[in-house]
Amino acid sequence: MAASPYSFEPVTEADLGLLGRWIATPHVAAWWGEVDSEVAGIRSDLADPAMEAFIVAHAGRPIGFLQSYVVHAEPGHPYADQPPGARGIDQFIGEADMVGLGHGTAFIRRFCEMLESKGVPRIVTDPNPMNARAIRAYEKAGFRPLEERDMPFGRVLLMARDGAAQRGQQ
Repeated sequence: MAASPYSFEPVTEADLGLLGRWIATPHVAAWWGEVDSEVAGIRSDLADPAMEAFIVAHAGRPIGFLQSYVVHAEPGHPYADQPPGARGIDQFIGEADMVGLGHGTAFIRRFCEMLESKGVPRIVTDPNPMNARAIRAYEKAGFRPLEERDMPFGRVLLMARDGAAQRGQQ
């Protein structure tokens, strides 16, 4: 893979304040939950081996958050119908001055390439169907819509990006 200006540093307890600040910004708060519960969820996920959480940096500057999870790790997970080895991702750009510049598409694509190089057959994400900006960023990063689903937290558009091996089976 070519060098990238994006890096992914594991989230630590020291990052939770920054994540809370980002989640409270209007462009993130419109699509994510209440700050305290989101930060508590991220904190609890730090000890979960099926979950990885990262601070996304561009040229060394922290700009966002990305989490990746094994969809089959939790019994009865809503995405357990995905191929074995599939992973889910969720992310946001926290710094308002970095929104709308193509960073989301670029770092999502880069992270997916990293997962695919490790043999992950499919990556899924689930934006709110009304979040046109996110959907367009995912499409530009190689995701395609699969279907809308009702989840405990609301309706989502399940989207997938298939790795090379999975693409060859379609």
